[in-house]
Amino acid sequence: MGPMIDDDIMPVFLINGFLEAGKTEFLSFTMEQEYFQTEGKTLLIVCEEGDTEYEEELLKESRTLVVYVDEIGEISPERLTELELLHNPERVLIEWNGMWNQDDLKLPSDWMIYQQITIVDMSTFELYVKNMKPLLAAMVRNSELIICNRCDKIQDLERYKRMLKSMNTRCDIVFEDENGELDELSEEDLPYDLSKEVVEIRPEAYGIWYIDCMDKPERYKGKLVEFTAMVLKSPEFPKNYFVPGRMAMTCCAEDMTFLGYICKSKEARHLETGQWVKVFARIEVEYWKDYQGEGPVLYAQSVSPALPIEEVVQFG
Repeated sequence: MGPMIDDDIMPVFLINGFLEAGKTEFLSFTMEQEYFQTEGKTLLIVCEEGDTEYEEELLKESRTLVVYVDEIGEISPERLTELELLHNPERVLIEWNGMWNQDDLKLPSDWMIYQQITIVDMSTFELYVKNMKPLLAAMVRNSELIICNRCDKIQDLERYKRMLKSMNTRCDIVFEDENGELDELSEEDLPYDLSKEVVEIRPEAYGIWYIDCMDKPERYKGKLVEFTAMVLKSPEFPKNYFVPGRMAMTCCAEDMTFLGYICKSKEARHLETGQWVKVFARIEVEYWKDYQGEGPVLYAQSVSPALPIEEVVQFG
């Protein structure tokens, strides 16, 4: 869960996803759970009317009041403050309309998104990736949890997972079919051999390695890897550290991001941002402040000049 709730803050739980992704079912299920019960009232703001309705009895039992809004202009900070004064809720749930860009959501200054969950219907995912990637990215960007349902008969879940992780490396992703949660990809499916003494990460496999290493760092602990990357230096890094990484397109051409892990190297002081290097390093899993917890930390055994890689990182 998110940070501790301050008494002066109105906690907001935001559930988003495209139409018919299963948001109402998810919220209805959550509202029935014991851990979600609260003494005060809950204000539920529904930004689209789907095929599934909330049951009156459930709303009554959970002391939940529903307000439907038809357009994004109706949930301005002023209107939301009015609703708070009118109903005096203890918390707010928002079922967001996936066709509205979430970057346009403006909350009153004393409201805070406490947890954000995105629901994705995998049977239509490809369609949305092709036609509405910026909207999808706006939803996924700040989600702590992404629930991918209706995964039955979908072959390429791992590619989809990398696509979502590239938009938000810190989120948890859960895949579900009609029987419940699905298991993850095995090491055999990776485009490099983790049993080798030195794991060579080819340029086209960099994105897959970066996401998998962030997702399952224990799999890489103590492994020796070799890859080509660009140097990033910062005055904020300790003197023997730099970040080797590469530019990746997470959503569209305007949405480029630098993907790399902190690396300790005695060569660091001689390196300059923008130069290309071949890194031979051991991966450890340690606390690093920028990770806000533990994550992959590289210990370079050698860093040598390399030719630039023109292509941006792929996650396929």
